[in-house]
Amino acid sequence: MADEKAATTTPRAEAPASRPRGGRRDDRRNAPRVEEPKQFEETVINIDRVARVVKGGRRFRFKALVVVGDRKTKVGVGVAKGADVQSAIAKATDVAKKSMITIPVVNSTIPHDAEVKLSGARVMIKPAAPGTGIIAGGVVRQIIGVTGITNLLSKSLGSTNKVNIAYATIEALKSQVPKEQWLNAPKPKTAKAKKEEA
Repeated sequence: MADEKAATTTPRAEAPASRPRGGRRDDRRNAPRVEEPKQFEETVINIDRVARVVKGGRRFRFKALVVVGDRKTKVGVGVAKGADVQSAIAKATDVAKKSMITIPVVNSTIPHDAEVKLSGARVMIKPAAPGTGIIAGGVVRQIIGVTGITNLLSKSLGSTNKVNIAYATIEALKSQVPKEQWLNAPKPKTAKAKKEEA
């Protein structure tokens, strides 16, 4: 009986190997991706696991500290929490992009020195001669790294809390005043003065 059934059933026709697997989904999957150049560079400075104590025990989340910059004159820092690391970084990046500041860059350094105390952290930044590089450690180096500044001296004093140091560095950069706006800046010469020189 089993032999009769086996004899009556015809073998299934196999699909020719040369025929390509069709379908729009495959076309989309195999299509070359054109990636747009990123406008901003993102750097994750720190990720912490934080806990909230609730009735049933502890609820864990992640806190991310991210710096965003365009390697020219714009930089921003953001802190956010999320259920997982990826969501925390994404949220922190959005916060950083919304709170970006523009810094005056003169000859690949800052116009003048500044010292800022924010909470327990104290950050000091100074302009440096060409070829010096970024003399900074940890958080300050990562923040300066996404700007157009390539020569800088800095010192982090007081607290070692990364969030406070990051915000203190941003405040120090925000306090920079372009040379043209200094009180004792040389005034532009008038047409009369230029004639007298000639």
